[in-house]
Amino acid sequence: MSEDAPPVENNASGDAGQAPGEVVGPPLGAAVASAARAGRAGRNLPAAIGVGVGLAALVLVTLFTSKIAFAAVIAAAMGVGIWELVRAIRPVEARPPMIPLVVGGVGTIAITYVSGPEALLLGLLLTVVAVVIWRIPDGPVGFQRDVTAAVLVATYVPFLGGFAVLLEVADDGVMRIIAFIATVACSDIGGYAAGVLAGRHPMAPTVSPKKSWEGMAGSLIACAIGGAAFLELGFDNGAWWEGVIYGLAIAVAATLGDLTESMIKRDLGVKDMSSLLPGHGGLMDRLDSLLFAAPVAYLLLTAFAPPA
Repeated sequence: MSEDAPPVENNASGDAGQAPGEVVGPPLGAAVASAARAGRAGRNLPAAIGVGVGLAALVLVTLFTSKIAFAAVIAAAMGVGIWELVRAIRPVEARPPMIPLVVGGVGTIAITYVSGPEALLLGLLLTVVAVVIWRIPDGPVGFQRDVTAAVLVATYVPFLGGFAVLLEVADDGVMRIIAFIATVACSDIGGYAAGVLAGRHPMAPTVSPKKSWEGMAGSLIACAIGGAAFLELGFDNGAWWEGVIYGLAIAVAATLGDLTESMIKRDLGVKDMSSLLPGHGGLMDRLDSLLFAAPVAYLLLTAFAPPA
C-alpha cells in the first residue's frame, strides 16, 4: 500500500484494542516500506531512477544511431513541454491556445533540422502568427494576456530547445551534444555536492530555498573542469582555456534556467509542471537547465570549435 493510500475502516473482527468503526492508517510495515522507497524530497526513488535510466537510454541510443531520430526525440520533448506549461498556466486564467503552440513548436524543430538557424527564428515567428490568428475568434477579452503567455511558451520551450538541434546537425554533432548535456550535468552534480557539503548562504531563498552560493561555486568549478576537458580532448580546434569559459557560461545559464522555472512554478502555485514522469514530476522539470544552456552551448561551441 502506498503512503498516499486512504485510511481504512475496521470491522467488528478487527485487531484487539480497536473498536469497530475506528479509523486507522496503513499498516506500519507498509508505511515503513513506502517511506524507504521515497527520496528525501518525498519522491519515489526507485521510480525516479528507472525513469532517469530510461530517458538517458532513449537519448543515447537515438543520438548514436540516427540524427533524424534524435531530432524527433527533441521535437517530442518540446511538444510535451509546451503541453505541460500551457496546462500549468491555465489555472491562473491565461489561455494560451494549445494546438497552434504544439504544432508550431514541433514544426519549429523540424524546419530547424532541415534549414538551420534562420529557420529557428522563422519557426518562432510563424508560431506567434498562428497563435494570434487562432485566438482572434474568441474575442478581445483577455486577448493580450493570452497572446503574451503564448509568446512566452513559444520562446521558452521550442525556440530555446531548437538550439540543441543546431548543435546536433553539425558533422561532429554527437560530440557537441555530449559536451552540452554532460557539462550541464557537471553543473547539477557540482552544485549538489557543494551545496550538501558546504551550503550555508542561500542564493535566492524566496525562489529556490535549497540553492546556495556554495553550491553555485561547486557548479562553476565542476563545469570549468568539464568544459576544459571537452574542448581540449573532444574537438581538434578547441583549447582548454576556451573550455573553461564555456564551462563557466554553461554553469551560469543552467542555474538561471533552474531558478527561472522555480520562479514560474512558485508564481503558478505548483510543485511540478506535471506528474508525467514518476519520481521526477514533469518533463519540463528536467529540461529547465538544458533549455537555458542550449543557446549558450551552441554560440560558444561554434565560436571556439567551429564546425568543419
